[in-house]
Amino acid sequence: MKLLVGLGNPGREYQGTRHNMGYMVLAELYAKYGGQTKPKQRFHGELMEIQVAGEMVLLLSPTTFMNRSGLSVQEAVRFYKTALTELLVICDDLNLPFGQFRLRTGGSSGGQKGLQDIIQKLASEEFCRARIGIGRPVSDVDVSDYVLSRFKPEERKKLPDLIVDAASAVECWVKNGPQETMNRFNSRS
Repeated sequence: MKLLVGLGNPGREYQGTRHNMGYMVLAELYAKYGGQTKPKQRFHGELMEIQVAGEMVLLLSPTTFMNRSGLSVQEAVRFYKTALTELLVICDDLNLPFGQFRLRTGGSSGGQKGLQDIIQKLASEEFCRARIGIGRPVSDVDVSDYVLSRFKPEERKKLPDLIVDAASAVECWVKNGPQETMNRFNSRS
């Protein structure tokens, strides 16, 4: 069993914002694999189940707000006794150009506060994370305002394909593991 965690902020006011890339990728996977059941409210988040290549995959969208995502992940990992090698966290990344995908098998949070909270709660950096580039704001825009902003019109046109590609990379991780996923998807932009 794999646990996929998509980071974002709950609530209508945050739908479609840059910080909700993780939520968007999980929604794409849930739609593609025809999730049969309604999401359950568990582990301070929304929990959904799908089957990918005959394997049960749990999709968890923490509803604790980005900076407290670790609580949700910690509870789910403990309950399901999930090995950290079976955990993938999907989030936005300011340090990558818009649309670029990067999978890593460990390392620091890179300044992403949701990842930082997960690292602290799990007491480990050794889990996979899929980062989706949202680009950096122009110098006069506050970073907090930027990550909570909506996409520009030219970005919105590319967003559906970007989400589908990111979901394909996550599927590859589930089916084939991190190395093949990195080989196939990390070089794309």
